[in-house]
Amino acid sequence: MGEQVVHAYETVNLLADGPAATIELNRPDTLNAWNRQFAEDLLAAIQKVSGDPGVRSVVIRGAGRGFSSGADLRDIAADSLTPAGRPDVQKILVGRYHPIIEGIRRMRKPVIAAVHGPAVGIGLSLALACDLVVASETAYFLLAFINIGLVPDGGASVFVPARIGFARAVEMAMLGERVPAGRALDWGLINQVHPDGEFTAAVAELAGRLAAGPTAAYAAVKRQSNNWLEAAFPGQLAVEAAIQQEMAATDDFAEGLAAFAERRPAHFAGS
Repeated sequence: MGEQVVHAYETVNLLADGPAATIELNRPDTLNAWNRQFAEDLLAAIQKVSGDPGVRSVVIRGAGRGFSSGADLRDIAADSLTPAGRPDVQKILVGRYHPIIEGIRRMRKPVIAAVHGPAVGIGLSLALACDLVVASETAYFLLAFINIGLVPDGGASVFVPARIGFARAVEMAMLGERVPAGRALDWGLINQVHPDGEFTAAVAELAGRLAAGPTAAYAAVKRQSNNWLEAAFPGQLAVEAAIQQEMAATDDFAEGLAAFAERRPAHFAGS
């Protein structure tokens, strides 16, 4: 049959191939960075496939050169501000990002993250919120928050240690270094890696297999995994948002934003 466009949002495309749906992140000029419109469109697409009984499996992928480069820092710097004039990241997280992550976890059907190129920051959180993560061999994964004076958010402080353990999670969070696809597979951060030339077909095959499978049983498996994951998840999301708000008020974050905009190394003072 092949993919057919179901709905083209401003920054996200919703496609379907029979009962297998695909949500394509579509800001390729920014490596699919998250801004206000992107968050609204992505949530709408997630809600649409979640409520459609004809959809039996879901793929989330990125258009262009990568999956997602994370938050659009230009948007954050100019968007919601606190009375002190600093970015109100807590408002952004709670109001925009958390409903997306929670929507994927609550969806009663399997969700695959198809990652090529970078999955960075909240883009990595999005991938790890999915049930299965399939990567191309040139993909990489990065908790980049520390590089601008922030901490992991979007559920990453739960998803990463749940998948790879405390020691490696702290390494990713504190060092802010790329984890190539092969190492991510060895660590257990992701589920499959395929050569770039075989990646698209492998994702389509897996999506089709899941769409043809026992949907109710898949949903039950997801409920089981959520039962222990969500014991800490809502509270941890709140902790992430509160701590991120503290970090966004620091001079180090202001320096991190300036350094990013000026394409130079950041000079952190520890305050």
